[in-house]
Amino acid sequence: MATIRQNKISRLLQKELGEVFQKKSGALFPGGLVTVTNVEASPDLSIAKVYLTILGNFKPADAIELLMQKRGEIRNELAHRVRRQLRIVPDLRFYIDESYDAMRRIETLLSK
Repeated sequence: MATIRQNKISRLLQKELGEVFQKKSGALFPGGLVTVTNVEASPDLSIAKVYLTILGNFKPADAIELLMQKRGEIRNELAHRVRRQLRIVPDLRFYIDESYDAMRRIETLLSK
């Protein structure tokens, strides 16, 4: 169970990462859209699991690989945004959020 501090940090990171991806998504994913659906901070706040939905003509595995290569740049940009709230910016781990695909699959099954 997440503590109140973990929840606050997770919400802050989700908001700021959303803005970072909004700013950089044109360079990272031309013609695509990146949405941060959830962030989970570890109990010691050293790792943040970032769940993303990527819309466009990108394979999820390729998108995650690209984000892992650019992880340092993204973390640096995030550090500039949260430098007044956090002393140490957590290490970012990116995952594809499967809930969007499941929802789309259910909608297609219900429409039949």
